[in-house]
Amino acid sequence: MNTALVEQALAFAGIEASYTDAYGQLQHVSEANLLALLAAQGFDTSSEDSLHQSLQQHQQALWQQLLLPVSVQQQDQPLHLELRVPLALANEPLKLNLITEAGKQHRLSLIPVDGELLQVFQQDEQEYHLYQHAMTVQLEPGYHRLRVTSPAALKCEQSLIVTPARCFQPAAFADKKHWGVSVQLYGLRSERNWGIGDFGDLQQLLQLLAAQGADFVGLNPIHALYPAMPEHASPYSPSSRRWLNCIYLDVTAMPGFTEAVECQQLVAAPSFQQQLFEQRSRDWVDYSGVMQLKQPVMRASYQWFLQHATADEQAAFADFKQAGGSSLQQQALYDALHAHLYAQNSEHWGWPAWPEEYQDPTSAVVKAFAKAQSKELDFYSYLQFCADRQLAAAQQTAKAAGMLLGIYRDLAVGVSEASMDIWANPDLYCRDASIGAPPDPLGPQGQNWGLPPMSPLQLFQQGYQPFIDLLRSNMQHAGALRIDHVMALLRLWWVPKAAEDARGGAYLYYPIMDLLGILALESQRNQVLVIGEDLGTVPDGIRDLLQQHGVYSYRVYFFEQAADGGFISPAHYPLQAMATLCTHDLPTLIGFWHCDDLKLGEQLGLYPDAAQLQQLFEQRHRNKQRILDSLHGHGALPSDYPRQVEQVGMEPVLARALQLHLAKGHSQLLCLQLEDWMQMTQPVNVPGTSDEYPNWRRKLSQTLEQLAAQPEQLAWMQQLSQARRDWLYQ
Repeated sequence: MNTALVEQALAFAGIEASYTDAYGQLQHVSEANLLALLAAQGFDTSSEDSLHQSLQQHQQALWQQLLLPVSVQQQDQPLHLELRVPLALANEPLKLNLITEAGKQHRLSLIPVDGELLQVFQQDEQEYHLYQHAMTVQLEPGYHRLRVTSPAALKCEQSLIVTPARCFQPAAFADKKHWGVSVQLYGLRSERNWGIGDFGDLQQLLQLLAAQGADFVGLNPIHALYPAMPEHASPYSPSSRRWLNCIYLDVTAMPGFTEAVECQQLVAAPSFQQQLFEQRSRDWVDYSGVMQLKQPVMRASYQWFLQHATADEQAAFADFKQAGGSSLQQQALYDALHAHLYAQNSEHWGWPAWPEEYQDPTSAVVKAFAKAQSKELDFYSYLQFCADRQLAAAQQTAKAAGMLLGIYRDLAVGVSEASMDIWANPDLYCRDASIGAPPDPLGPQGQNWGLPPMSPLQLFQQGYQPFIDLLRSNMQHAGALRIDHVMALLRLWWVPKAAEDARGGAYLYYPIMDLLGILALESQRNQVLVIGEDLGTVPDGIRDLLQQHGVYSYRVYFFEQAADGGFISPAHYPLQAMATLCTHDLPTLIGFWHCDDLKLGEQLGLYPDAAQLQQLFEQRHRNKQRILDSLHGHGALPSDYPRQVEQVGMEPVLARALQLHLAKGHSQLLCLQLEDWMQMTQPVNVPGTSDEYPNWRRKLSQTLEQLAAQPEQLAWMQQLSQARRDWLYQ
């Protein structure tokens, strides 16, 4: 195929034909895979003529828009508007109406040709001009509308988004440095939960930690999964990132639990109590078993609510449904329809496998189902209502207890192919590709995460509204939000389905300045701190750009190494960062030190190359020695503590020395993990596996009540607070 034509199409679609790999080598993506990625974005690549025609159609569709759907501009920069006009209309007077978010109107009149000519586009015999006009109106950050009102034939509208320069940062950051913990919510154990950590446990943990000086609790993504398929448990492969996972409901705190006779009869039954005991005793979450216990009680609560809730409570539910709008209705419809179809046939795992008439949410059959099953849809909306209220109550508890941030939420990078989000907005997603990662030393085949990416072209045409909605939803009832794989604001590794493996992918670019601006706007409006997970392959300049926009970096100690292999002192970490030792994708402290992750990976067949595995063991040994050297160099260990790694296992003195070492560092935020305080060894997730390891199921080894009853643990938390306040490295 004509090289120049392909390059033009790639440039229009934002696809990079080559990239620098983890070894610093320039790699070129094959033409076949590049064409597959163009096809995934709606280009016809069946022949050279087809591609040429398809590219022309995309270009023409762009240039035929007098005003583009959306314009994102920063408040501290001069505002402007851009007009794309055919040459014949360049002298046509236009009348425009600028409507601010507050409703104030500004009338504008202009002639396109009077502006600055930025670009000329020629297609066939038609010539288009792009003109830029300065706007003298001063606008506050927000969502404004710009309309062309005359002549009538040219009427159109643009969303004009004016953004602040930086994301929100609490003023209290100037007073001291802060710490907290991250947990997998499902892994919390307590004497009262039903076999899985819930929002009630979250409240209990927040109160416990706040009393010892912590300022936040970080959670795994709590996005909606699949109630009909509880074992589909990965929080990073959700059904919707806008709604909540209702398995986290504390059913004992739902309306009517104590009043409803049906609820009490269900729970009091000996067989129920036996199942409850068994679920609490398990070391790994049994999602199906938990849902079997919870769902009948949830339904009984709903029935009680319909019959006995106060007028104010009923009004609150009605207001919630109205605010949730079509998105909540679609979530409830999907969950109800999924449960209905999956009960008939277990092969109906998600909408791509449903009968064709159900694959379109606007079809007559789906509408008929929604009408006939309106009470069932209302039940699923009720679960979202209860989950939202319980999450809000947890955040209120945290703030009342004195936490600065409280709940620190996590926004996953995408949704699964079977998701409600894709079912409801199929044009936004490219189902013939998947998000992943290019090859690196730990993943020589690359990674394919099975998450269809958003099309940047469609996201723009939809005025970035899906992105805005996503941020608003995930900033609810939170003081901080972690953006998983924050480089996605700039680029994502797209793997075409036709590729042999993830090595056949390529980078596709997104409008980062627009997305960062919107992120800053929603962060300021919601008063939510933003932390960007900037790990893996980080492009040059991206950390500086994120820093300029007030996004906090995410620094994992084990990854912070200097060119000579030594570990960078936390004293030299950036201030605008969260420092941590481990993450959900890494082994625990004990697991790291004892190489349990490498041993487990060998057992699971993740390292078929024995020589490579041996290199990893040797590298780990060197790294451990350098860590030990660094701790001694900082005086973080007793002077008589062993200095050779062969003599040291990961025991409490070393573990706490590592954590205090990080606590004394320069970063504003410190995040630790409860499993390291409990000296746990098993990981919560093994990247690169699915059924080979029970990912996303491991519980903590101690209950919250046991943690609260251990004086040495409480003293340790207070020591962390003192370290963050008084013992910082100078």
